[in-house]
Amino acid sequence: MGVRRALIASVCAACTVALLPSSAVTAPAAPNPPAKSPVAVGYGGAVSSVNPYATQAGIDVLRRGGTAADAAVATAAALGVVEPYSAGIGGGGYFVYYDARTRRVQTIDGRETAPAAMRADSFVNPATGRPLAFADAVNSGLSVGVPGTPATWAEALRRWGTLPLGEALRPATRIAEEGFVVNDNFRAQTAMNEKRFRDVTSTAELFLPGGRLPVVGSRFRNPDLAATYRQLAHDGVDALYHGDLGRDIARTVQHPPVAPNSDRVFRPGLMQPADLARYTTIDRQPTRSTYHGLDVYGMAPSSSGGTTVGEALNILDNFHLSAGDRVQALHHYLEATRIAFADRNRWVGDPAYADVPTAGLLAPEFGKDRACLISPTATLTSPVAPGDPNHPDPGCAAGQGAPQPHEGTSTTHLVATDRWGNVASYTLTIEQTGGSAITVPHRGFLLNNELTDFDFAPPASGAPDPNLPAGGKRPRSSISPTIVLRDGRPFLAVGSPGGATIITTVVQTLVNRLDLGMSLPDAIAAPRASQRNSAVTEAEPAFLNSPERPALERLGQRFVLAPSTFTPSPEIGAAAGLEFNGGGRIEAAAEPTRRGGGSAMVVLPSG
Repeated sequence: MGVRRALIASVCAACTVALLPSSAVTAPAAPNPPAKSPVAVGYGGAVSSVNPYATQAGIDVLRRGGTAADAAVATAAALGVVEPYSAGIGGGGYFVYYDARTRRVQTIDGRETAPAAMRADSFVNPATGRPLAFADAVNSGLSVGVPGTPATWAEALRRWGTLPLGEALRPATRIAEEGFVVNDNFRAQTAMNEKRFRDVTSTAELFLPGGRLPVVGSRFRNPDLAATYRQLAHDGVDALYHGDLGRDIARTVQHPPVAPNSDRVFRPGLMQPADLARYTTIDRQPTRSTYHGLDVYGMAPSSSGGTTVGEALNILDNFHLSAGDRVQALHHYLEATRIAFADRNRWVGDPAYADVPTAGLLAPEFGKDRACLISPTATLTSPVAPGDPNHPDPGCAAGQGAPQPHEGTSTTHLVATDRWGNVASYTLTIEQTGGSAITVPHRGFLLNNELTDFDFAPPASGAPDPNLPAGGKRPRSSISPTIVLRDGRPFLAVGSPGGATIITTVVQTLVNRLDLGMSLPDAIAAPRASQRNSAVTEAEPAFLNSPERPALERLGQRFVLAPSTFTPSPEIGAAAGLEFNGGGRIEAAAEPTRRGGGSAMVVLPSG
């Protein structure tokens, strides 16, 4: 207890908000970052994320006696510093938690919400009557949803944590103040966003210090974000939802600080301080499906992750997938996600605004009916029409459906577990890499562009659309933090960034591990392909060069290289996972190469 009191005292002593320089600072002499490994095995708790600074922040909390929730918040706050283009307090996310005391999985919906003034036609250009181009929508205040991340942190700590928010923010505050070493990935992501970052004065000042790209190996400091974290530590999240921080956000959304020489149109947003004051997280019942006798828990709508992962697994549970016939296993995986996405796009939205048949989508009987569409010798033609879980049809009629809507590909994921066996699987986001490109002046963080996850207009077919914009509504997400139980105890925890490819990444990782016999690190590292009810399947270069590709193409599968618009290389997702091997032994795994490679650590490493 003496150590704990000392830690709290040191945090409280730093709670006063400092007036610091408004721009980031880089310096050539940077200390070495924490050692990074994609795999760690041991005892006493573990953390896995995309970045070693963030993983180390979570591990330090665990070593001081914190819970998995404490570690998850500390890791997430650190990711807001070192991965600011993917996550931060300007965004939202979904938190899935296994409580070892109650042996229950519970969830927090911390998704962003639309301002009250938003309408179904808010993304329609009144001059043309046509939906805005995505690029015109994303670079705007119009795309910014009310952030849910700070409220998620506060709620997770209240329900499952032992630390006050200020103590959980302490490692991230230190990193923001002292700086982190710029790596190739951070510079590359900055470079990809450079043109639009230069169009916003506050963003250029923060992320292009001195008007230049950050130098690899230099130290990148963000004193404004350190001050913002100190304010949250002192005042709590009310500073954002009811205070001056929230007023700064609303003002920035309404009046984006566009550079005088910019020719890009940054449309003003609709957010008011009252929208922030109305924001609440939602405690939702997790989704649950059964695969090979294992209980798979995920995030219910407003995310489509839990229902779509669950439905795909329900479809696959009707077949025998094995490493002995990888071509058929991959073919069935691609067809199952093709079908599940058809149903996701038709039925899933914010359940406060649409009648979402969650139970029907997850019913094994519905999965069996949809499985009959899959042939071992032929590929379905996309877009496949959705099924109706309210009136299942075992007639195996595929039909024609609507095309897959656009969805950004960024986000970040982390997993954490502690000495007591609690488990957190948490995905947080500001949508695409770099979000809306709008930084709140003097606050040190980017705002999201999550409202572009709404459908901009109803489908051309005239079918009902549960994902049109509306005031207060949560846009549909694909975030899929997942926890798998075996006999009521944690077995796996996994998730990924990647927009709509999150769902396929989670499904493919589970298929790799549970059907193809891979270890968890190999299941995460394996080449990926993502089929989302489209005519072609996006695939990574290693998948395109795999020996299975020609045989899959003979079955009718068609592949295209995955895009690299907002990542340095063509890749799908960036998963992080945990596996529990009995006797308290944990295997933590992260990406070996995607996004520069992730970081897995355990409290007590074993040999």
